[in-house]
Amino acid sequence: MELEGRTVLREGYLKQLKEGRDRTDAIKIVTGMRRCGKSTLMKQFMSELIASGVRKDQIFYINFESEEYQDLSDYKEVTDILRRNVDKKERAYVFFDEIQRIKGWEKNANALMTDYNADVYITGSNAYLLSSELATYLSGRYVEIRMLPLSFKEYLVINPASNTKNLDQRFEEYLRYGAMPMIRPDISSAEYIRSQLEGIYNTVLVKDIVTRLNFRSIEGIKKISRFLFSNVGNLTNTSSVAKASDMSPTTVKDYIAALEDAYLFYRADRFDVKGKKILKSNEKYYAADTGMRNMMLGWSHGMDIGRLIENVVYLELIRRGYHVSVGSYGDREIDFTAFRMGDLEYYQVTQSMMDPSTAKREAGSLDAADDNYPKIILSMDRIKTDPGKGIRHMNVIDWLLDIE
Repeated sequence: MELEGRTVLREGYLKQLKEGRDRTDAIKIVTGMRRCGKSTLMKQFMSELIASGVRKDQIFYINFESEEYQDLSDYKEVTDILRRNVDKKERAYVFFDEIQRIKGWEKNANALMTDYNADVYITGSNAYLLSSELATYLSGRYVEIRMLPLSFKEYLVINPASNTKNLDQRFEEYLRYGAMPMIRPDISSAEYIRSQLEGIYNTVLVKDIVTRLNFRSIEGIKKISRFLFSNVGNLTNTSSVAKASDMSPTTVKDYIAALEDAYLFYRADRFDVKGKKILKSNEKYYAADTGMRNMMLGWSHGMDIGRLIENVVYLELIRRGYHVSVGSYGDREIDFTAFRMGDLEYYQVTQSMMDPSTAKREAGSLDAADDNYPKIILSMDRIKTDPGKGIRHMNVIDWLLDIE
């Protein structure tokens, strides 16, 4: 079916890979949650290499999740495969997909850099991939490219607006079912989508979390993930999670770290706007995919539009290369302080600005930051208001699509 097979070029990530092409002094490592599109990105980049004149026999690709390589577990076996298939002298482009299952894989990476004329690309679904062992072997000779599920702009390439589903309806789908590339609301029921997302979630738990934690309680990890999903956008700390889940703070800390390492959640620290420093308590957590959150909480219960929009804005700021924190200014809170290349922007996110009390509250939080950096309020409103004091009000869909 044409709709089911439709794909989107991940231009931003491809650009980063192109920038690193033929830089044999650094391994390019693409990280991100399972099924967010890392393998497809690798294949898209390989196609571009061939189109640029690279011969197919110069490209060597292994997906360690495929049945063909399921029996591989040790770097020595991979070493043997490389010796048989990769020329040491001629330029080779080597791709290792989901390499974290191979014990000692970093030795293969190091050998490719020192013994071969190889340009190396790696994907992995767990931040444990970038452990101290890797740092020891590669001595910082790697570049991490952090991949997220589809942006709304990318989502519309696969699921375009039409006469039957306008832009606002597509955005509601995006909030409800999330941004995993395989999700197709036009040809799938909500129950089928739930099963797809549940399958990904369970795979992440088993392959990327429980194994690392030496088979500690799956139910305990699920309990912590449900808590974080329920509290997206709320200030959170280990003590409050431990109390709510009836677990020790140490266990909670370990579980949250594992959920972050598997890219199910992203943490936003608090930033003291006045003191210009990161605070060490009461951070916020955002889901890597709103669909997975809604699947875990139930479609109807999970559809808190304000929280979902805030989650989407956080992820989009990350995609755009910002370092994102939660702004703290006395008793005021700014949803996001976004840093990039020395620049700072402030964002407030709300479902609507039409209620005067809401408009006053949102503008007041931004106005508390007494400086000249850009201040923006994002909402679902199609009618733009003028909050005054240099604060800009934008429709969140227009902002996501870069429409002025």
